[in-house]
Amino acid sequence: MSRRRAIYPGSFDPVTNGHLDLITRALGLFDEVIVGVADNEAKSPLFTTAERVDLIRRSIGDQPGLLVEPLNGLLVDFCTRREAFIVIRGLRAVSDFEFEFQMALTNRRLQPKIETIFLTPKEDCIFLSSRIVKEVARLGGDVAPFVAPPALEALKGKFPID
Repeated sequence: MSRRRAIYPGSFDPVTNGHLDLITRALGLFDEVIVGVADNEAKSPLFTTAERVDLIRRSIGDQPGLLVEPLNGLLVDFCTRREAFIVIRGLRAVSDFEFEFQMALTNRRLQPKIETIFLTPKEDCIFLSSRIVKEVARLGGDVAPFVAPPALEALKGKFPID
């Protein structure tokens, strides 16, 4: 019997409670969820790929069917190598939709087997983004409500957070 396998790609710099919510919910929908941590130096990440992989693993804990690994190169190639043709993407607002829709169509054109599923985060996470969390942390604000303890500790190592 084949397993229902999906990929949730992203930069996760850092992983937020919104990301963790989507991962948890995706695990309820699929037998296996691969969190692909994108290695995109063009974004000038705060944390290395290895640090981001580790933060996700420590933030969510051991979950049956969950794999967290680096994602290098094209997502469609990663999907093909992992034999996972369902891509999960989060939508926080209408403004996310246009970009995500373009990416979904591009991915399908590059690899016709790929289907993209959009999930919305819980209401208390809908405004969250890694960019906002980093900005609040950089300015010394309290980001504890927005990230799991491992990510909070990692952010404290980068910014003057109380």
